[in-house]
Order: sequence, then C-alpha cells, then structure tokens
Amino acid sequence: MLFSSVGFLFRFLPIFMIVYLMIPAKYRNIMLLAGSLIFYGVGEPYFVLLLVFSVVVNFALSRYMFWEPKSPQNNRKKKAKRRRKRALILSMVFDFGILFVFKYWDFVAENVNGLAGKRLVPFLALALPLGISFYTFQMVSYQMDCYSGKVSERTGFVAYATYICMFPQLIVGPIVRYGEVSERLAERRIRVRDLENGLKMFAAGLALKVLLANQIGTLWNTIMTAGPGNLHVSVAWLGAIAYSFQIYFDFWGYSVMAMGLGKMLGFRMPRNFDDPYMSRSLAEFWRRWHITLGSWFRDYIYIPLGGNRKGSARTICNLFAVWALTGLWHGADWNFLLWGLGFFLMISLEKKTYGKWMERSRVLGHIYTLLLIPATWVIFAIADIRQLAAYLGNMVGIHADRVLVGTEQLARYLKQYGILLIACVFFITSFPRKWYHKWKDRWFMIIFLLVMFWWSVYEIVVGSNNPFLYFRF
Repeated sequence: MLFSSVGFLFRFLPIFMIVYLMIPAKYRNIMLLAGSLIFYGVGEPYFVLLLVFSVVVNFALSRYMFWEPKSPQNNRKKKAKRRRKRALILSMVFDFGILFVFKYWDFVAENVNGLAGKRLVPFLALALPLGISFYTFQMVSYQMDCYSGKVSERTGFVAYATYICMFPQLIVGPIVRYGEVSERLAERRIRVRDLENGLKMFAAGLALKVLLANQIGTLWNTIMTAGPGNLHVSVAWLGAIAYSFQIYFDFWGYSVMAMGLGKMLGFRMPRNFDDPYMSRSLAEFWRRWHITLGSWFRDYIYIPLGGNRKGSARTICNLFAVWALTGLWHGADWNFLLWGLGFFLMISLEKKTYGKWMERSRVLGHIYTLLLIPATWVIFAIADIRQLAAYLGNMVGIHADRVLVGTEQLARYLKQYGILLIACVFFITSFPRKWYHKWKDRWFMIIFLLVMFWWSVYEIVVGSNNPFLYFRF
C-alpha cells in the first residue's frame, strides 16, 4: 500500500487512527502491530508471512542472547559470551541468507553461469519482498545492539514486533534503531499538538512526492524514451538533473510523511535528509543524504572494521567495503556496484587531497558537488551498461549515433517544465524547511498545506505516474 494512494489516505489511515486513539494506551502496540501487518499484507499478501517468520526467528535469537541457564558462577560469563556470539552469528546467517536468496541469488547465478559458459546455478526468479532491505537492516541493528550491550533489557514480543513492523517506516525506512523508540514503545502520550504537527508534516511530504517527484519524473522518462544514445549534451544534462530531483523529492517526501505519521502515533522518527544538494563535497553529501543508512554502515561495518584508526591503507580498504556494500544494498546489478565504487573513489580522493579545501570554498564546493551528483544518479538509474555508457558519453559530447534530440527539443522541455524546474531548485535549498518551521502554526501556512494536500489528491486520482523509487531497493 502506498502512502500516496486513495486507499491509504481515505480508508486505511482514518479507520486505523480512529481505533488507535480510542483504545486504551496499553493496547496500542498490539493495534499498531496488527495495522502494520494489514498495511503490508495488502500489497504483499504472501510475503507478510515471511516478515512474520523473520520477526519470530529474530526475537527468539535475541531472547537466547539473554538466556541465563543455571551453571557454576565461574563458567557463567564464558558461556554467556559464547551464547551471545552464537546467537548473533545465527541471526546474521538467517537475515542475510534470506536477503541473499530473494535479492541477490539470480544476480550471482547469472554471472557465475556466464563465466562458466553453462548453467551451473539455477535461477529462482523470486519476486522481491517489499522493504526487505530496510527491515533486514533494522533486525540486524537490533541483534548487534543486543550483542554489544546497547540493548540490555528483554524486550517483549509485541514491543519487538511493533518496532520492526510499524508501517510508517516498514517499507522505505528510515532505518530506526531500537534505542530511538524504546521509551515510546513502553509508554507514549499522544497530544492534540502532535496530531496536528504530524498531519502538517504528512501533507508537506505528500506534496513533495506527488507535486514535485512525480511531475519531474515525467521529464526524465520522456528523455529516456527518446534514447540514451541520441541526446544533445544539454538534453542529457537536463535529464540527469530531472532524475536527481525526482529521486530526492521521492525519497525525502516519503521520509517526511513517515516522520509525520510517527508523530501522529506518538513516536519520533529520525530525520533522514539534511539539504544534501547544498553540500560542498561528496563526503558531505553522504552525511546529509539517507542519514540513517549512512549511520548504519558507519556503526555496523566501518567502525567494526577499524574505521580510520589503523592507518591509511586500512582506511581505504574499509571505505571500499562500505561503498561496495552500499551499492549492492540498493540493488543486485552492476550499475549499483559501479555507483557505490564511484563514490568510494571520489570520497577517497577527497579525504586524501582536496576535500577539506572544497568544503571551505562556498562557491567551488557547491559547483563541484552539483556537477558530480547528477552524473552519479545516471549510473544509479540506468541498469543496462551499454545504455549507461551511451548516456554518460552524451553528457560529455560523445555520440555513437546521430543526435535526434537536440536544442529544439531542449527549448520545448524548458518551456513545458520550466516552472517545475525552478520550484525544484527552490525546494532543494534550506529556505522552505526554515520557513515551514517558522510559520507552520500561522493560518496562511495551514491553508497552504490544505491546498497542497487536495491538489496532491487530485493528481493521485487523475495521474498514472505514482511509484516510490526506493520500493525496488
């Protein structure tokens, strides 16, 4: 079920919220869990069983970590340590094993069979469960925090299952740590003020998604339909910029909606974006983009591998591991790996050479980032390597075929999408966010958000382009 769907906006959410607010507070976790499974099951009727099975197995293994059988005092600590490590390993094998089978098996099979020249590994052709990358990382973070002692109490099953499954963040994040919501899972008060602010945030996020991401996405789709190898330099750059806007407002809009829903339910969801296109380097960009994913890789991969504490060579190796995994986390295809390794290369260069200088330079740093980011998103967007090479070639003036989409089409695109492009440029800055927080309680802001909400509903009803890009990751 999509947040930006009529079914969610006018059936699921109103009915759920009425019941959720009316029942006694002690039953709200059960209600939230049941509602979240219904929310997931509407779109994934079979894979909801996989989600429930994964929750049960992970909960059992986390309880096994804290299990204290009777034994002599001198052996208790050693046995507890071995038991915790055993439970952690079993949970890693289970969680990443399921993720591998559903997301990466066919990619590996295709490449192994291609290298061997014959079919050694069978194809499974399994559909990808919605949100599996997100909820897998959330389960893993919980197990790692239990093992390290950050989670010390024995969480009840309902609280744990609610933490994993709560529908605002289940399918596209943000990736929430247990410590960020543990107090609210145990006890939470829902004030009228929270409901009001949550509704405002949800309306703002919906507008970002429907009125900006969906609309500018049609420009990217139009340019790609024309053929990635037939584009004038200016048209190729316009397409890359359009996709950069689409993926940002798509994911940022969803994250803002998730934060708004969290407020309405009595939770505080972590912020996932911090004006990333205002960065002055690629390293800064990734500190501001998909913040919860970046912090996950930092805390559970980069730092355990040694971070930057064991010399330059080890730091480079650790960065390579993080960025290769970041690329593959987004998708099982070579373009995602290339995308991740491209960031590894550029961020490594920044760390060793010009990064600090760029971040100090207000003008050059912005220009540098705004030139590189659209090119990286092209790598992210185009899975076919030949088409990708052709598109990147067009961006630097290299054309394998005759240019079919030139300056005349560029002028038509700018005339058709000019106002939308200007709006996108404005909304990637910090001004709208600052103005929203400054004026959100004033009558004119409330009217503005109401207009944006109903305009979004109209576009949802009459439009056809309404995907969430991150659903496929």
